[in-house]
Amino acid sequence: MTAPAVSISEQDADALGGDDSILMRQRRDHARLDAMMNRCLSEDLPPGELDALWLDIVRLVFSHAFAEETVLWPLLRRVSPDGEELTRQVEAEHQAVNDLVARIERSPDDPRRAEWIRQAFALVRQDIRDEEDELLPRLRTAFDDRKLRRIGAAWEAVRATAPTRPHPGVPRRPPGNALRGVPLSAFDRLRDLAPGSGPAARRASLAAAGVAAGGAVVLAVRSARRHG
Repeated sequence: MTAPAVSISEQDADALGGDDSILMRQRRDHARLDAMMNRCLSEDLPPGELDALWLDIVRLVFSHAFAEETVLWPLLRRVSPDGEELTRQVEAEHQAVNDLVARIERSPDDPRRAEWIRQAFALVRQDIRDEEDELLPRLRTAFDDRKLRRIGAAWEAVRATAPTRPHPGVPRRPPGNALRGVPLSAFDRLRDLAPGSGPAARRASLAAAGVAAGGAVVLAVRSARRHG
């Protein structure tokens, strides 16, 4: 790949369309992920804290990626001549992370778990670099500040209700990712509920998550059509 413009990591908020633009939202998520991964690898945390930190990383990685695949990459394929090639590569990275994290979660006592986690973090860091250096600068070129903020709002809405766990069998592209991912999002968020929630609360949360996720995907599709 050859970068078409300056990496978004090297530009300030004004150059990227303001704090609410999709580019700044992406960069903030990436910085948060980087800090959490560094902490996970470098600190001697008690097992309970380490498990909680790992779960926070997993939730952010998969909700972030699902929103990218639903909102951003379809737009990029429309506005960039090499958008198909670029998004195919990043989708392959997302799939590799899905596969590896699913293996980690299936094998909590495997002695290779720590090495698998390091491999997963390396994949996530490569994905961040590709996005910030290659894909996201093309959105900066294609859209003005106002549209970047609108895209950011649509992306945020989808991210807030996206799946939070690995699902390797879910397609990477709309509409398949929404058709299979939205129901899974509701179940993921049910699993994320604090222990002690009663059956009625769990049923209510499941219903609310399903409705919210469906609405977010509708918003994203409409936004993509407006901006494409």
